[in-house]
Amino acid sequence: MSKRDYYDVLGIKRGASEAEIKKAYRQKAKELHPDRNSDNPDAEAQFKEANEAYDVLKDADKKAAYDRFGHAAFDGGMAGGPRAGGFGGGGGGQGDFASAFSDVFEDLFGDFMGGQRGTGGGRRAARGSDLRYNLRISLEDAYSGLQKAITVPTSVACSNCNGTGAEGGAEPVTCPTCSGMGKVRAQQGFFTVERTCPTCSGIGQIVKNPCNVCGGAGREQKEKALSVNIPAGVETGTRIRLSGEGEAGLRGGPAGDLYIFIEVADHALFQRDGLDLFCRVPVSMVTAALGGEIEVPTIDGGRSRVKVPEGSQSGRQMRLRGKGMPALRGTATGEMYIELAVETPVKLTARQKELLREFEESCAKSNNPNASGFFDKVKNFWDGMKS
Repeated sequence: MSKRDYYDVLGIKRGASEAEIKKAYRQKAKELHPDRNSDNPDAEAQFKEANEAYDVLKDADKKAAYDRFGHAAFDGGMAGGPRAGGFGGGGGGQGDFASAFSDVFEDLFGDFMGGQRGTGGGRRAARGSDLRYNLRISLEDAYSGLQKAITVPTSVACSNCNGTGAEGGAEPVTCPTCSGMGKVRAQQGFFTVERTCPTCSGIGQIVKNPCNVCGGAGREQKEKALSVNIPAGVETGTRIRLSGEGEAGLRGGPAGDLYIFIEVADHALFQRDGLDLFCRVPVSMVTAALGGEIEVPTIDGGRSRVKVPEGSQSGRQMRLRGKGMPALRGTATGEMYIELAVETPVKLTARQKELLREFEESCAKSNNPNASGFFDKVKNFWDGMKS
């Protein structure tokens, strides 16, 4: 039975580029793989045929010979043909199948297997994990910033082996199983399967005499003391990253990072909204009615005198410019708002009650505009319900 044209097998035209040939083969390999075509008895033969075609067309010399002589270039019957030239036969499909397919194996399945192309060796020593530390600070500290000493339980480089994992600090040696590649290959049917080396776990090196302190891991559990700079203006949810202060890596691998998550505690006097602060200040009924001055605290520990306008009601706000929180980035500063809470006097004496009754009797509607307006609306509502 005559062989099909290799270009027809891959579904491409003569003169196709190397990239087009490779792309066509990938598609055919996926389409015709026997594991995906268990109900097609011809799938294996078609798969081998595609592999044979790719084995010739991917090679510039073989492709040139095939373009000139066709299949006769590889049947050994031509004097001075490619066999005499020394680049070997490619059309038999006998021993070349695995090698040709493995050329694109990683492109097809490399991510699934966890491999890396072109690394030339095992993977790097494992990086240490990132750590999280929750830090609770006061609003005053968030306003001014501070230098905070913390203690973090973590893994650090073993002091006995200097992080190598080997007794006495000896350097690891090349893994004999994978020759330092970190990967081993095994033939399984039509596949050349690549797996992580079971001896070195993909690192490419092994420790002959593990450290008796860390057991070969190159790290040990300890508490690390750190000084953290908390900038002014932080708020709950602010994250500070300390590079390389996380968990130490295995066998000298790079350390992870430490993330400080800030929580600003509630304050007894101030409520925060972004850069602004709010302070609710009680004032006497007399001060609210006649006007006056009150003294209020500020977040920097100072005091400010605020003028209360005559006839102030509960909920009235007054602004102190530049007395809020500083911005975490930039030079902006928020405002501080004073909210008045008019206080009703309690535990009155008989004389005080008598004076208040006299005061009440002397008041006109204009003295209580809010109450007058409200009860006028109530009267209109009730009248409307009756009608």
